[in-house]
Amino acid sequence: MKLLYTFILSIFFLASCKNQEKADLIIFNANIYTVNDSSPKAEAIAIKDGKFIAVGSTTELMTKYTAENNLDAEGKTLLPGLIDAHCHFFGLGLSEQAVKLEGTKSFDEVIQRIVDFQKEKNVNYITGRGWDQNDWEVKEFPTKEKLDELFPDTPVAIIRIDGHALLANQAAIDLAGVTTKTPFSGGDILQKDGKLTGIFIDNPMDLIYSKIPEGSLNEAIQALKDAEKICLAHGLTTVNDAGLSREAIELIDSLQQVGELKIRVYAMASAYPENLDYYLNRGIYKTDRLNVRSFKVYGDGALGSRGAAMREPYNDKPDHFGALVNTPENLKEIAKRIADSDFQMNTHAIGDSANHYLLETYKEVLKDKKDRRWKIEHAQIISPEDFNSFKNIIPSIQPTHATSDMYWAKDRIGAERIKGAYAYKDLLNQYGKVVLGTDFPVEKVSPMLTFYAAVARKDLNNFPENGFQMENALSREETLKGMTIWAAYSNFEENEKGSIEVGKMADFIILDQNIMEIPIENVPKTKVVHNYINGEILN
Repeated sequence: MKLLYTFILSIFFLASCKNQEKADLIIFNANIYTVNDSSPKAEAIAIKDGKFIAVGSTTELMTKYTAENNLDAEGKTLLPGLIDAHCHFFGLGLSEQAVKLEGTKSFDEVIQRIVDFQKEKNVNYITGRGWDQNDWEVKEFPTKEKLDELFPDTPVAIIRIDGHALLANQAAIDLAGVTTKTPFSGGDILQKDGKLTGIFIDNPMDLIYSKIPEGSLNEAIQALKDAEKICLAHGLTTVNDAGLSREAIELIDSLQQVGELKIRVYAMASAYPENLDYYLNRGIYKTDRLNVRSFKVYGDGALGSRGAAMREPYNDKPDHFGALVNTPENLKEIAKRIADSDFQMNTHAIGDSANHYLLETYKEVLKDKKDRRWKIEHAQIISPEDFNSFKNIIPSIQPTHATSDMYWAKDRIGAERIKGAYAYKDLLNQYGKVVLGTDFPVEKVSPMLTFYAAVARKDLNNFPENGFQMENALSREETLKGMTIWAAYSNFEENEKGSIEVGKMADFIILDQNIMEIPIENVPKTKVVHNYINGEILN
């Protein structure tokens, strides 16, 4: 086949080189899924000045165009650049500088990783992320005694995998000035026998966070570069960072402007009062790699830490409902301010109570306002009567949350409420689109795992055998759209990215397997051969 294409190339070159238009790059002999409904498949693309100038067959393009750089894709699959519609890009990079606690099978393993980290780094304040008590034999929150014994003078604060709970030792608690009498709201500070256990849930975590020393500028720059390297290797070309400070946004912009950061970022500014004041006054800010036109708002906590706000008590903790992390009044006031601007509001909502309140609030403040594309981030547990409220609200969902939570979610919320949880197909049927992300570093970065979880609804050990609530699985085509054109649409960027079409940015990836046709269990093993942004090869 390769010899045949070489022969064809030489014939077309000799016959028509005088009349050919110049391109910067031509890729041919590819299996291209364009995600363009009018012409869904192609064999070749031509790129000039960072954009697609032609999409079609190999013979068509090689007849019309010439380029100094030609790549024979050898039949490999080529897709639009993948978009992670909800992640924590900067947080991923920062996590590379802390103790990695993902995948630990016991609290003893957590302790050992912290000890090993401190032996190597010898830092003045130990931070880490990734523990999940639901993965341990003893599925209870840990307590601080062992950390107090091993690190009596060094503060330690380690964050649960979902970012909605942390364990602090006494040194960290003392530094923060927290006691059993410290007031709090929008979460919990756990006590046992009148003493602090070290567990802080949702808003009270800020008491500990506020005393963690800020990293240097160089550390922040390195974090962004580390995160970019990881994301590019996994085929991401755009990341939606769900909650950034103004300082982080401006650092990203400065690095992109000088070419030190190539990945595109859709930045959700954290909806703190100072950010709301600044960006609502300034207005939307957009470059070819950065888009600042949205705010990230928190409705409630997470299901794994029982912080998700529920309409009825948790099945496994009677009389406990979780909690909103913002007051209803504050959430409505934020929504009104954003509704009176051109900005988008993207709100974290896990529990059915949080989703219900946010959907009603959105409906009230967006009355008579068109094409606002506001999102509910996670949309995890929905009451039956609330699904039709998504007809005008975009569900931003993370398929690997379903396959991470499926082992214990039914115990948390019961057999009836679980029917409205992780209901991706039902949400798709309401809005007509769903946008897909990972929430990394809560979950792994790989979009191949997102694809697999959305379609197969299984873990990597093929459990459960018939899939988890398969009535809410997505098709491969729907999943690909959720990671490309629908995600671009949710960012108001569907005319510039998300599909392989003439005039759009030349963001695309080449894979070593065809994820649209191979057995679904092979998708997680798929590798990214090359990643291009603006027609420039970056991986």
